[in-house]
Amino acid sequence: MRITTALRIRFKEVSEITKKYGNFPESYIKRRMLQIEYKTPRGFPQYLPKTLGRKDYYFGEFRPWSQRFKEDNVIGRRRPKVFIEPKKDWSFFKGDRVEILEGKDKGKQGHVVQVIAERNWVIVEGLNCKLECTGDSKDFPGYYYQNEKPLVVDTQVALIDPSDLQPVTVEWRYTEDGEHVRVSKRTGRIIPIPPQAEETIDFKSKKTYVESETKDTKEKELLEVTFNPALQTFEMEIMKEMGIKEDRIPKPTYWY
Repeated sequence: MRITTALRIRFKEVSEITKKYGNFPESYIKRRMLQIEYKTPRGFPQYLPKTLGRKDYYFGEFRPWSQRFKEDNVIGRRRPKVFIEPKKDWSFFKGDRVEILEGKDKGKQGHVVQVIAERNWVIVEGLNCKLECTGDSKDFPGYYYQNEKPLVVDTQVALIDPSDLQPVTVEWRYTEDGEHVRVSKRTGRIIPIPPQAEETIDFKSKKTYVESETKDTKEKELLEVTFNPALQTFEMEIMKEMGIKEDRIPKPTYWY
């Protein structure tokens, strides 16, 4: 990971990323991330809530609306600052085939199952695993399982070109039709975004979503054109609507 600038992640910047992969509205994420600290003001017996305007959330492997995220950001817990380089054009999506460039699984290829853009991380299915134990006690040794750990997109993984299954670097370009696509720098071929990138918690694909008759706004209502902009003032539009014709000739004006 190249450390070029210290980025203090604010909520508005993060919510735009998390909504893409969580399908939760901005108000829900804000409510779940909100932390309230209760203190006794001087001279008053009652408790008044004080909202913390926190800007230094710690983002790990868990999404902002999960309980584990709350545990990582409990009030009073201090964590070291994380310095990351923000990505203007994100090039890794769920379902992409990537190759590991570092570590014990170097040279192996797998598919991305989770994207954590707040930390420039991706999690690859079945690779970069760590053996962890849960449920252990005095009378029971617990269960051991393989937990997939995140990989940094800058230095630890590379996209695979579908034409020859070799790792490549990509750049974003526009086609003749104006479509924004990923292009391999080595072969010049377009690397399409996999359909798994549209999968969210609520539905697998946007095409399979069924509109609700009572809650959803119909597509035909969204596509209906209700306003046609024109190079006219408000008065001119009213006169045109009422059929009033302007026959007065304005006096010439001069600007120096």
